[in-house]
Amino acid sequence: MNSLIIRRFVGLQKWRNLRVSLQNGSSFSNSFSSASAADVSPKDGGKGETFKASSFRDSLRLVNADSVLDLLRSYGFTDSQISSIIRSDPQVLIANTATSLGSKLEFLQARGASSSELTEIVSTVPKILGKREGKAISRYYDFVKVVIEADKSSKYVKLSHSLSQGNKIRNVLVLRELGVPQKRLLPLLISKAQPVCGKEKFDASLKKVVEMGFDPTTSTFVHALHMLYQMSDKTIEEKVEFYTSVGFTVDDVWAMVKKWPRSLTHSEKKVANSIETFLGLGFSRDEFLMMVKRFPQCIGFSTELVKKKTEYLVKEMNWPLKAVASIPQVVGYSLEKRTVPRCNVIKVLISKGLLESELPAISSVLTSTSEKFLNCYVRKHDDKQLVAELMVIFTGDRVSLTDQKTRLEQ
Repeated sequence: MNSLIIRRFVGLQKWRNLRVSLQNGSSFSNSFSSASAADVSPKDGGKGETFKASSFRDSLRLVNADSVLDLLRSYGFTDSQISSIIRSDPQVLIANTATSLGSKLEFLQARGASSSELTEIVSTVPKILGKREGKAISRYYDFVKVVIEADKSSKYVKLSHSLSQGNKIRNVLVLRELGVPQKRLLPLLISKAQPVCGKEKFDASLKKVVEMGFDPTTSTFVHALHMLYQMSDKTIEEKVEFYTSVGFTVDDVWAMVKKWPRSLTHSEKKVANSIETFLGLGFSRDEFLMMVKRFPQCIGFSTELVKKKTEYLVKEMNWPLKAVASIPQVVGYSLEKRTVPRCNVIKVLISKGLLESELPAISSVLTSTSEKFLNCYVRKHDDKQLVAELMVIFTGDRVSLTDQKTRLEQ
């Protein structure tokens, strides 16, 4: 978009805004009633370019568009960045005079913003210029700077739209000040997530989350905010009462919520089905309660998933149910990406008589880090061919279970 087109586009946008505020039937308004985007688009020949040219000049003088454009260029904004501002938020230029914009840009630059940083951030989220000079624009600018530096992606457009919601940016800034990492704030900012909408309900929900002792740097803090925002006190009380009716204590319930806030979002039917599934697999009720207290996520797993994983660990690997119950997180591991590859390594070692015991503890095989597992069961062997074979099995995370079994049989 060349300089002339930018000026005309700004003039048109400003004029459209002014038209809305004029009374219907005004001769001043009527004189421009047929103005459209087509009037400012490049055309071949002189007719398109000169159509209502005098009217455009009048409107440009009226809204002082030239001085605004010259001001932006003086701060290093390119034509591309200026056109981006016009397209995404022309209202910013309409509502501010060159003097007002200049004062805000000067203020931001005086705070240490480099020319390239200033132009990038303002052209990305031009609504910044709609903020009052001082603390408001400073906090807004700093926040957007963090967002942009951390995630330079196509989320720019979504970000710009989201920042139009005053309460949302206010609430996200509150979370930022509490220590919630930027990587968790950006999804809240650019989405329609309820927890950061509104004010009173957000404040009340946030207060509860903080009082419950959730760490702002963790994902559970945001999950808890989601849960408490969506559920009334009465609903929460009913959920707690139901959990106590199936064997948990009130303290158990809140300890579970601290580990996995979504524990309270499950329906009574879902919890009842989970109990039935685990008891049907042979776990005692006490073992089920222990598993959920240690790993609350397991109560949300589907019946099919729990059966498939438990049967593999117990029937295929011969670990006792008590071993699975004592370390319930093993039910949460991916079969194909973690459990089966590691277990297949163990099977090979057992078949070759290379393990001191017939079957290592389930914790040693499944809960250890990849590095620790490799050092303990793969890399320590002198036989390089064996190490290579085990590495192929271990790194076959995404190979189908059938293919992995075929490898062992060869």
